[in-house]
Amino acid sequence: MTDRLVLAVDGGNSKTDVVLIDEAGAVLAHVRGPGSSPHHLGVDGAVDLIDELVLKAAARAGVSSAYPVAALGEVYMAGVDFPSEQEGVAAAVRSRAWAPEVVVDNDTFALLRAGTDAPDAVAVVCGAGINCVCVAADGRHARFASLGRLSGDWGGGAELGEEAMWWAARAVDGRGPETVLSTLVPRFFDLPDVAAVYEAIHFGRLEHRRLIELAPVVLQASRESDSVARRIVIALAEEVVTMARAALARLDMLATPSVVVLGGGVLTSRDPVLLDEVDQRLAEAAPQARTAVTEVSPVVGAALLGLDRLGAGAAAKQRLRAQLPITKDSP
Repeated sequence: MTDRLVLAVDGGNSKTDVVLIDEAGAVLAHVRGPGSSPHHLGVDGAVDLIDELVLKAAARAGVSSAYPVAALGEVYMAGVDFPSEQEGVAAAVRSRAWAPEVVVDNDTFALLRAGTDAPDAVAVVCGAGINCVCVAADGRHARFASLGRLSGDWGGGAELGEEAMWWAARAVDGRGPETVLSTLVPRFFDLPDVAAVYEAIHFGRLEHRRLIELAPVVLQASRESDSVARRIVIALAEEVVTMARAALARLDMLATPSVVVLGGGVLTSRDPVLLDEVDQRLAEAAPQARTAVTEVSPVVGAALLGLDRLGAGAAAKQRLRAQLPITKDSP
């Protein structure tokens, strides 16, 4: 039964999706668990977590619990950024024998495939942070390390939140321009003023990572024409386009018709100001490129990549997309 099945895995920072499909694109099982990034759990911990979900998916699909459960495994995970990380995770995955043939890579590749069928495409993911990958029809690809400022990256919900805090603090002490963020930031955390927010973070009463929750606040303030918030949003749009342009340039694809898939919570919020700024700048930087926002989980792309490798036809892929419209909030 397993000789023509695909096991698709999206191991993210906050959730993990595992899907079993057949070569006709029929979804046999879908299970979801907590995040499985090896950066957080270690390689063995991440693969152990996925293994439990694979067994659950196999049981739901009526597949024997004995391995392998599929002919092909497509495993895409956050935190698989360097060749050494890819090799380490791949070795751990293959030791579980989920499938005789397994592909392991960063989840940005899966999100790109989920967002478009175009052979020449870019994916820019803007969630907690920012990442980008570009693929060409001939198989070449370009990617970034995605280690934050350490590797030259800026952008994402975490950075939006930190910028909101920075500008709010400067506004109240006179070092920066007035901004509604100086009111919205403390209001969001139910604290009396900006100083109370940074004091709470400094003394550990408020976790620094919660600043990421301010991203929607920044987008809202920008839509309401706050000049400081608008400046932050424009900077993010510039960074999204800078990454896409650089990736296309590295593959000599600036003049090639291509799709730029926009994913991750910040971009899939479909903020009109942010998306308009991205479209305007992309039209100047890469006139042959167009954007496409996707809200589906990368596991959809992982499953499609599996069907690609099996040589499945368009009907199977259409059936898969119809049966597997997974968003970040489902199942």
